[in-house]
Amino acid sequence: MDVQRDESRVTYSMIDVMRIHSYLTFNGNCRDAMTFYQDCLGGELTFQTIGESPLSNKMPKQMKDCILHATLKKETLVLQGSDIVSQTGLIKGNTVSLSLNCNSEEELKKVYAKLSAEGKANHPLKKTFWGALFGNLTDKYGNHWILNFNKNSTN
Repeated sequence: MDVQRDESRVTYSMIDVMRIHSYLTFNGNCRDAMTFYQDCLGGELTFQTIGESPLSNKMPKQMKDCILHATLKKETLVLQGSDIVSQTGLIKGNTVSLSLNCNSEEELKKVYAKLSAEGKANHPLKKTFWGALFGNLTDKYGNHWILNFNKNSTN
């Protein structure tokens, strides 16, 4: 990370900052799920199928259309996914949530409504004691989302 100092402040360049991106594993419905997330969040979506990869000749024919890797990008948001499940199988749990800090109350309400469609609104959007509009949900693919907008803070 580049640190630049002047007399009154310190600024950080984000060039060399390590980042964590969410990577979701699906059971054959990665394309549907990632297209749904693109509809909810916007951004550019790319896919690589098994059939388009060097793995193609090593995999059963019925897996050629499965998604090896998908990436949804919008500004600093990166959401990735795949249909490739480990040998232990796909186990859904409640130990991981996708946390989305929105840029406006309008954006938060729009995204919350879209993501919760056919899912479950676990905690409807409400003003919180810390001054944010906050809610959480489980989408129709079983993924847990935490959504937040705090007009007094930068994301």
